[in-house]
Amino acid sequence: MKHWFLSLVVMAILVFALTFPAGAPAAPPAHNAQPAAAAPHASAAPVPEPHPEIHEAIESLRHAREHLNHAAHDFGGHRVDAIRSIDEAIHQLQVCLEYDK
Repeated sequence: MKHWFLSLVVMAILVFALTFPAGAPAAPPAHNAQPAAAAPHASAAPVPEPHPEIHEAIESLRHAREHLNHAAHDFGGHRVDAIRSIDEAIHQLQVCLEYDK
């Protein structure tokens, strides 16, 4: 019973952390939008995008890991497995950010 509940909580946290920012509506277009200027030089390196959704997901996962680190029980070792899974998810998201560079 405890394993099932802990698994459910960890999965809910991961799903929420990874899908909530993606469901946010886009900002409406600006009424005074100016046309984009031409690129100054064709060989200029592209600027990486900030990807706020990924940064928010990483922060949510770190927050979830902090909660699990301070949990009163180890849940038969499953808490440690959940923390390890969170660390792997954070690593994969950081790889995503590095790939954009």
